[in-house]
Amino acid sequence: MIKTTAQLAVMRESGRLLAKVFDMLDGFVSAGRSTLELDSAVEAFIRNELKARPASLGQYDYPFSINTSINEVVCHGMPSAKEILKDGDIINIDITLEKGGFIADSSKMYMIGTVAPKARRLVEMTFEAMWAGIRQVKPGARLGDIGHAIQSHAQANGYSVVREYCGHGIGKQMHEDPQILHFGRPGTGMELREGMVFTIEPMLNQGSSKVRSLKDGWTVVTKDNSLSAQWEHTVAVTADGFEVLTLQTQPGE
Repeated sequence: MIKTTAQLAVMRESGRLLAKVFDMLDGFVSAGRSTLELDSAVEAFIRNELKARPASLGQYDYPFSINTSINEVVCHGMPSAKEILKDGDIINIDITLEKGGFIADSSKMYMIGTVAPKARRLVEMTFEAMWAGIRQVKPGARLGDIGHAIQSHAQANGYSVVREYCGHGIGKQMHEDPQILHFGRPGTGMELREGMVFTIEPMLNQGSSKVRSLKDGWTVVTKDNSLSAQWEHTVAVTADGFEVLTLQTQPGE
């Protein structure tokens, strides 16, 4: 689980490149585009512009480079030529990128056109919940501190936390130990150590936390069809705190 200084340098580069993918998408995601267009654009950009590999493509036999989760879709939404973004949608785009043998993982919410205030608030509060968790990261902290901070922020704002999916260690493999739960009790769980690298990726629902899987074997939706939102970053534990490896250049991203 512990990355060396040299390994962390490679992961930092993977994270920097992944942030560039979202920089590209910031000017590309819009009403009228299909989610398959987004997938094609990301794969081409990663391969041709960044000379890297879209790590999700083929992982666990997944046939695309990104996940596109719209409105009530919690996670693992599959791109489709028939799925067209429209005014008022919220969409999470989840991307992994491998460069130099190490993987970075991040996801971001996009709000399409004029979004209803309740949907906008969900997106914003989920972003804040992720950062509440990230700010707990430092040597000597516990995994439960991260989960508790996220859960507390979510519930204080009237949202539920999806419990079936969690963050994870990351490095040469997309999913490594430990699991990073987005709920929990402070002072419990594994102690964080310098050199650990993992994702923090809370999924918050407007209604119940319960979810169900669709017949495609991938797409997960809210059981009550309420809206869901997610943000994700890859985070390293440093000597005195944390470093977000997938941070975009724009403030607040």
